[in-house]
Amino acid sequence: MSKCIITVAITGLAANRKQCPAIPYTPDEIADDAYRAWQQGAAVVHIHAREDDGRPTQRVEVYKAIQEKIQAKCDIIINFSTGTVGIPKEERIDHITQLKPELAALNMGSMNYAIYSEKRKEFIFDHCFENRFETIGFFLRHMVDAGVKPELECFDAGHVSNVYPFIDMGLLKTPIQYSFIMGVLGGIAATKEALAFQAAQAKQYGPHTWEVIGISRDQWPMIRAALELGGNIRIGLEDNFYRVSGEMAKSNGELAEDAAKLVQAAGRSVATPSDARKLLSL
Repeated sequence: MSKCIITVAITGLAANRKQCPAIPYTPDEIADDAYRAWQQGAAVVHIHAREDDGRPTQRVEVYKAIQEKIQAKCDIIINFSTGTVGIPKEERIDHITQLKPELAALNMGSMNYAIYSEKRKEFIFDHCFENRFETIGFFLRHMVDAGVKPELECFDAGHVSNVYPFIDMGLLKTPIQYSFIMGVLGGIAATKEALAFQAAQAKQYGPHTWEVIGISRDQWPMIRAALELGGNIRIGLEDNFYRVSGEMAKSNGELAEDAAKLVQAAGRSVATPSDARKLLSL
């Protein structure tokens, strides 16, 4: 594709201001940062809600405030996450069914998710995300009923093939939107060869679009690989704090600015939200 969709992941679940002072917490801060990213070319914003003190939250009223404040500023496509730890699936879907964002992220399999410190010789973050087939089907049924398109987050090779039963059941319609997350300990490695393999796998399940999500220092190399392979890209402080220059970003807008420059350097054009809605069949 000549046009490239830039998604910005604003906050995530785990990142905090001790790690990066630019992490936004409140609905106003999240909306302001989404607007800055949109100004620099982002077409989609991926949202995890926070309480004002930075704690992750599933409260629908917080998601609603974020949605309304973003929509008052710009026409960026809103993508709400369903990914979290230790929360019943019924609570993980409420904000999707009630607020009906254009996109909703859905993890396509259970997995270990860890961060290992070579210096300390220990795991400093060690979780297991549960997403059984029954859980995935539960989310898809609610998304279909709400008219929300799922964005399928695939952390490993097997997660791509997990789409087949749900296509067969009629819960997934083409074109499918994949996100290939590369570089999580517990998932697929962040290499160009692994990304090409993921993209090739997706072809067997019909028309689709895909983006890459490179974690931490792998973000910019994986973005360059995706641009060569014809995919879309995701940046943002959820995944990585640092600009192409190596400096810590002062906002998600700075990361979007760097991403747009890489898109143009690759001979492609930055997709507007209007372009993205057509490309994603929203």
